[in-house]
Amino acid sequence: MKDSPVDVVTIPIPAARANGSLADYVALTKPRLNFLVVATSAAGYYLGGPSRPDMVSMTQAVCGTALVAGGAAVLNQLYERDTDALMRRTRLRPLPDGRVSPGDARTFGVALSLAGLVLLAVRANWLSAGLALATLVVYLAVYTPMKRRTSLSTLVGAVPGALPALIGWTASHGSIALGGAALFAIVFLWQIPHFMAIAWMYRDDYGSAGFPMLAVIDPDGQRVGRQAVLYAAALVPVSLVPTFAGIAGVVYFGSVLVLSVALLVLSARFAAVRSESAARALFFGSILYLPLVWIVMILDRW
Repeated sequence: MKDSPVDVVTIPIPAARANGSLADYVALTKPRLNFLVVATSAAGYYLGGPSRPDMVSMTQAVCGTALVAGGAAVLNQLYERDTDALMRRTRLRPLPDGRVSPGDARTFGVALSLAGLVLLAVRANWLSAGLALATLVVYLAVYTPMKRRTSLSTLVGAVPGALPALIGWTASHGSIALGGAALFAIVFLWQIPHFMAIAWMYRDDYGSAGFPMLAVIDPDGQRVGRQAVLYAAALVPVSLVPTFAGIAGVVYFGSVLVLSVALLVLSARFAAVRSESAARALFFGSILYLPLVWIVMILDRW
């Protein structure tokens, strides 16, 4: 059954006071989130190619992916500037605070996205550029509008969130293959417990902005906890697939098994108590999980 949207209370957004500083435009690209995109696409590129990749080609592919991700972030904030103004953690972003005009943000976001797509098409291959385009379309045309309508948007949003790994992989490998699919699946599954923790910590913010996140429509948190555990449990066997796909060895197998079980334990604790401290522990645990997975996988292949 489709979840009913939460009523939204709109407030006026200040008119842009200036063209915005360099820091404002950087903030629009969500640099902390984009750093994870860079790391993920770089890991995908390294694992998809020869053991000693061409660093120039790798840098170009990663930059292209980062430009597309930055452009998507800008255009997402353009669309959500009214709801961002309703939430404490987002109301001071450049658009709702009026430091950058919608027109300037639109131009900036489109320019970044096009630059990234062209760079991937020219310096990597059409498959990676096509996947980057799919990331933009799903993120902006499907996920972003869905956020205002249903909690299922979280699952849809996990698709563009996982595609940078596959973009990097295909940029060096030339095809998706089992290894690329495994990297995509790992990031996809990892996002759900990660985001369930975020949604629980900021459920009041999401509720005030009218986003029917699962943490909003499920106030006791039972379904939120089950979702975190379900996807963390699925991540345990899936995280081992790179060993069987031949892109990692036994060191990775043992290390990632420990990491994935630890994430499952954090998810289970959150599901059991559904407290702020348990959600925060799951959040920080998930933040550590993915970089450690990439580090161990790369070192095991070195």
